[in-house]
Amino acid sequence: MAVGDFTVDLQFNEFHRITQEELNDLISDLDLPKSKAELLGSRLQQWNLLKVNVRISVYRKRHEGLVQFCKMERGLAACTAIDGLMQTLNINHNPLDWRHFIDSSKLSLKAVLLYNGNTLPSIPVGHFVHNMESYNYMKILMEAINYDKFKWQICDDLKVIALLLGLQQGFTKYCCFICERDSRVWSLHYSRKDWPVRKSLQPGIMNVDNQPLVEPNKILLPSMHLKLGLMKNFVKAMNQEEAAFTYVRENFPRLSEAKLKEGVFIGPQIRDLIKDEYFDKLLQGDEKAAWDRFKFVVKGFLGNRKARNYVEFVTKLLQSYQKHVTKNILPSLAFGFFPRDCGAVSDEHGESFHKDISSMEKRYQEKWNCAMPADCCWTLARDPAMEYKRQGGGVCVK
Repeated sequence: MAVGDFTVDLQFNEFHRITQEELNDLISDLDLPKSKAELLGSRLQQWNLLKVNVRISVYRKRHEGLVQFCKMERGLAACTAIDGLMQTLNINHNPLDWRHFIDSSKLSLKAVLLYNGNTLPSIPVGHFVHNMESYNYMKILMEAINYDKFKWQICDDLKVIALLLGLQQGFTKYCCFICERDSRVWSLHYSRKDWPVRKSLQPGIMNVDNQPLVEPNKILLPSMHLKLGLMKNFVKAMNQEEAAFTYVRENFPRLSEAKLKEGVFIGPQIRDLIKDEYFDKLLQGDEKAAWDRFKFVVKGFLGNRKARNYVEFVTKLLQSYQKHVTKNILPSLAFGFFPRDCGAVSDEHGESFHKDISSMEKRYQEKWNCAMPADCCWTLARDPAMEYKRQGGGVCVK
């Protein structure tokens, strides 16, 4: 058919009606609550776009197939049968391939399993209501999910790691679980590297308050938090009267003056500044040397691939920070507590889980029970037969 100077070829494809599996997959990708899922299904059914055997009412009780793996006790909704839950979600559960992440917000404390490599969805395993991070709540959580059985690796922020290992909170003298570094000897920060290795975590000795809940060799140091800490100390040590600091202020106008002076940046902002060639030209002297080595450490050590000479550059970074930064951040690094590819097991993916679970918390409007984690897990289930690629939704489990 010719239209003006254009020729239009009409191709008629075979009419397709949506199956139950395809509708479930669409609802999961759109992250629809039960009521909206039922509304979408009824509209599609009204327009004769669904197959005859598709049921709409199943979304009212969609969580019932998974709620059997969850229990509610003392304000904690936890998945107590991890193997059964993974099997129902068509996921092969090998504890060596997963890591455990715990974090809290103003509303709740959450625990989630993250797949190493981040090709599978995050599995929520614990949700505490109106409880902050403390040793007692951590103990209840770890017992509920049977951590002693699976012994996943732990990738959390340093506060959670200290709680899991029973260390005393606050500005203590021996705050490190790896070595016996004296945090009050300021003159030796950045210079001394041969601190004695901590031999035990026995309560009552060297700021240990409680019995450890996990083994120290299961700990992975949080690469994202280390990057944020290094960035924070670099910006705080910058001369605020020079052009480089002024450029940072102008380049991030939505960043408050308080956060700017304290060096509180997030990952995307750090990445933008690393790529900015003009910012490099504004730096001079010790600031320039510290920034160049920081960029290499972010890419060649804290990223997906480690450079062969990463130990040398980390050492040079610490030397540059000793000259540029007046306050301590990392006197040394224990490389054995980092994975081979830091980006593949970054704690950044655990932090993003806050966004995923927040919508589920709003749906239940503080009426939390076992249905909430089960409903959240339902959105992760995928039919193995689905072959099309998903553009920015969930992850197809096969």
